[in-house]
Amino acid sequence: MGRPSCFKCWRILMVVYAVLLLGCSSLTSGARDENFLSAALPRRQILSWMPPRFHPPKISSGGPAFPLLPSSVSEVSTNQRLPRVFHVTDFGADPTGLNDSAGPISLAVEAAVAAASSSTRNLLAGISDLGGVQIHLDGGRYLLSRPLRLPTGIGNLKIQDGSLLASDDFPSDGYLIELSGGNAAPIHYELITLKDLTLDANHRGGGTAIINSLRTTVDNCYIVRFATDGVLVRGGHETLIRSSFVGQKITAGGDPEEKNFSGVGINLSGNDNAVTDVVVFSAAVGVLISGQANTLSGVHCYNKASGFGGVGIYLRLPRLTQTRIINCYLDYTGIVAEDPVELLVMGSFFLGDANVVFKSVDGVVRGVTIVDNLFSGGGNGVEIVSLDETARKFSVVDQVTVERNAVMGMKEKVTSAKASVSGKGTTWTVDFSSVLLFPDRIEGLQYTVAVNGGLGKEIVGPPFSTYRVRRVEGNKVMVESEAAVSATVYVAVDQ
Repeated sequence: MGRPSCFKCWRILMVVYAVLLLGCSSLTSGARDENFLSAALPRRQILSWMPPRFHPPKISSGGPAFPLLPSSVSEVSTNQRLPRVFHVTDFGADPTGLNDSAGPISLAVEAAVAAASSSTRNLLAGISDLGGVQIHLDGGRYLLSRPLRLPTGIGNLKIQDGSLLASDDFPSDGYLIELSGGNAAPIHYELITLKDLTLDANHRGGGTAIINSLRTTVDNCYIVRFATDGVLVRGGHETLIRSSFVGQKITAGGDPEEKNFSGVGINLSGNDNAVTDVVVFSAAVGVLISGQANTLSGVHCYNKASGFGGVGIYLRLPRLTQTRIINCYLDYTGIVAEDPVELLVMGSFFLGDANVVFKSVDGVVRGVTIVDNLFSGGGNGVEIVSLDETARKFSVVDQVTVERNAVMGMKEKVTSAKASVSGKGTTWTVDFSSVLLFPDRIEGLQYTVAVNGGLGKEIVGPPFSTYRVRRVEGNKVMVESEAAVSATVYVAVDQ
């Protein structure tokens, strides 16, 4: 007779248990595993169940796991195992800032592009995907006598972690880092990242120029001492500038030379860009926008006070504004918009008589919303929104909303208002001229005449009469009655 089936089950369970123990301990002691199994199973079964021993790969002690950097750029394409992080000091750059490093850093860029450009993958058509290759500055400070200009037709590259300083003979029309090309292609670059950098232009030129580039990021940068622009964006679109500090002069406000500040902190001459969580602390203009569909959020401008002729945010694209300014801080410097069309200013804080100015070029303002902002002034009678009609009067006004703003120490302006007046007589005049934004302009009007009196009280004058709006002029509304009555007239208007 065969053995009982329960014995077979027990034996199978023992084998499974032994194999599990073997798998857990095979990396530490193969001999101990064999001794353990020999006590529970016949040797024939041990040989049939024993998995192959693990043998870790041997690491050679004769050299590094990856080859060293090549002695020339031409060698890069022949070796596919080169690292994708290029340290500029390996190419002779001086991290102390005493010697000119323009040549060595340019060589590092060339090596990085050559190493990664063997791939046939593209991003946008004509833009080579470099795979995320990095130019690392190793926390050094490097002197540049000429701009660091990236070659055209590249994408997916990062420059990070260090400082670039313009020399005393740096070209006055140059930028420390330039993304600019001379070919006719509409886009020269894509997915270029400038991160954790200090760009000190030494009052010679600008910080960085991003021209005809797509999906570029400037992140956590400190851009100072520029003579022209801290950041210039021209053409292309979708540049993100975030978590950065920009200033012509290093100051924390109240600088005795503030009236002499010049230049532009961020110059957006392109479409679809976003500036987020950025501080512009010194420049004649904090952010200059002459492109469409740009967004500013969390931007703090105290670059140059309006009293000194400074502008925090200047929108210089008449009739094509298409800009959203959300949750920003205009600190003693305001917003100027030329012929604004499709402009949103919301949830922002205006301090020190900072305000919004509509500047007429062709006399057009359309689709503008200024709501839910905080305005705080010094009691100087400054209007929260004002009109600059030096060139010509605004003649086209459509879909403009200015309301729900909290105002202290400044003069409130709105585009819709309600008021009432009481008295006995045949005419009542309600004056909106002090609060309505546009002079002598009332597009919509509603009014109610409530004759004084009520339950238990005698109505003074005829109980029924005819009322009409007699005149609307100079943002004043006159209501007339055919008979003298004691009444309160309620009027609501909008522009």
